[in-house]
Amino acid sequence: MGDKIVMYTDGGSRNNPGPAAVGVFIETLRKQYGHFIGDKTNNEAEYEALIFGLKKIKQLVGKKKLKNIEVECYLDSEFVTKQMNHEYKVKEKNLQGLFLQAWNLVLDFGKVTFRHIPREKNIVADKIVNKELDMQEKQTSLL
Repeated sequence: MGDKIVMYTDGGSRNNPGPAAVGVFIETLRKQYGHFIGDKTNNEAEYEALIFGLKKIKQLVGKKKLKNIEVECYLDSEFVTKQMNHEYKVKEKNLQGLFLQAWNLVLDFGKVTFRHIPREKNIVADKIVNKELDMQEKQTSLL
């Protein structure tokens, strides 16, 4: 295998479902991204963060190098981690499409692993999510 990229992702929803955002920290490339994604559930937001992060890596690395890349994904969502590792079935209709999007992205890389970590080990991605949600709240309150 070629290069290894370590990525932390987090998705969060206030009021579940409610205003949601994603946070991505691609540690190896020293890149951080976040954005507001509208009203979603926590699980939808977690998937959206993973998808967003994998797309960003694809963009940054370029299609030609993807098969030589190993991506380690760290998520504080045990639920999404277990679904991506095929330990849990994806029964929820609203998550099936997101799972397929994520899985199709995984196929572009040489190897992708999913690891569950406690929330306190996902500080950067979690901060990005909260910053995005706070900014959205401020904008909404100004309207």
